[in-house]
Amino acid sequence: MAAQSSTTRTKTRKRMNNMAEIEFELIFALPEGEHEAFDLMDAVFEAGFEDAIVGTGVPGMLGVALEAASDRAEDAILDAARAIQKQLPKGSVLREVRPDLVSLADVAKRLEVTRQSLQKRKMPPASQGGLFRMEEVAVVIMDAAEGKGTGARKGRFAVGKAGKWLSAGEPARRVNAGLAVGAIDGATLEVREDAKQFLYADGMNAETQTGAA
Repeated sequence: MAAQSSTTRTKTRKRMNNMAEIEFELIFALPEGEHEAFDLMDAVFEAGFEDAIVGTGVPGMLGVALEAASDRAEDAILDAARAIQKQLPKGSVLREVRPDLVSLADVAKRLEVTRQSLQKRKMPPASQGGLFRMEEVAVVIMDAAEGKGTGARKGRFAVGKAGKWLSAGEPARRVNAGLAVGAIDGATLEVREDAKQFLYADGMNAETQTGAA
């Protein structure tokens, strides 16, 4: 029994190590009408996210910044969004997941550096409105932190503190794309069966390769 218990603990630790833990923000559009800020905050806390930061400053919108984990980063986002949406006023819908498009000022603040220090690095081409894809910026940051890339000089970035946020760029982009094209149902946040290959592209490919081996 002791050996079996030890094996179980080992499997549990491996599973936890493989889980994707990310930091992100959910933006919900609320139905028309008046909504008390305290009621909205209580709804988020009742969904199980007592440590979340809740923003109610924009009328008709609700922002929830939190950390969550799952086997797949996309599921970490969707599971959290579903749990919160169930507690919100009927008709609330998930509009956006952040970080997807970010400014260099946003990234610099997270990394505890100046924007000028980031501008010294070769950044990917900017997207709409001069913003950058978080997942592309994250590659530059991680390379710089390891002394790779332009100049091969290590960047003094607080990657340890910002790692979960940097990791959220790609899954946030995928969920946003899924919402935009209808691959994710806006009302239930369930993924269409025929769209799972699209949403979980990397994870499903990895599973397929593992299974084949």
